Amino acid sequence: MPTLSRRTRWQIAILAVVAALTGALVAQLRDDAQPPGTAHTMADREHRDADTAAALAGPRQSADLPPCPAGGVAPGPPALRGVTADCAADGSTVDVARALAGRRVVLNFWAYWCAPCITELPAMAEYQRRVGPDVLVVTVHQDENETAALLRLAELGVRLPTLQDGRRRVAAALRVANVMPATVVLRPDGSVAQTLPRPFATADEIAAAVGTDTG
Repeated sequence: MPTLSRRTRWQIAILAVVAALTGALVAQLRDDAQPPGTAHTMADREHRDADTAAALAGPRQSADLPPCPAGGVAPGPPALRGVTADCAADGSTVDVARALAGRRVVLNFWAYWCAPCITELPAMAEYQRRVGPDVLVVTVHQDENETAALLRLAELGVRLPTLQDGRRRVAAALRVANVMPATVVLRPDGSVAQTLPRPFATADEIAAAVGTDTG
């Protein structure tokens, strides 16, 4: 069996190191750059480790979101009972069913990296402005990167109550397909009036789709 020269052995060793470094770099880039709608981000983690209360303080101030609805004593939508999420405005824990009880609600599911969502969010804000207190629009951010969500909302100037739901528990409870954006309309009795897994470009489109079902 022929023996390898010292030069050949060095070349093989160098190639092995380069291959290992390349594999690690590709894995890191995939984790950082891919749309984080994969199971390991959306099913296992609510937040990134970097999203501490101190780290989120600045982005929260920039986003200047309204508080999440507090809700009352009514149990709320049956499908959402026992489901909790964090309020992006202040990090408090929200009992989602109670928070949405007794009112007509438009839930908008999105993520900071979703291009159609970025177009839709200002339309949702305009729709809320038009309909006033008769309807409550709540956005649900479905990615563990809460900092990016807050900065995106600040960039867009969208100030709507927002739930941080990196584990996608709200959508799963309502049996919403894993697509974004998606919108669910809840009647005051908590039942689902409509599930709309599609993007909206304008407030007029949203009003036409959800504005006729009064429950």
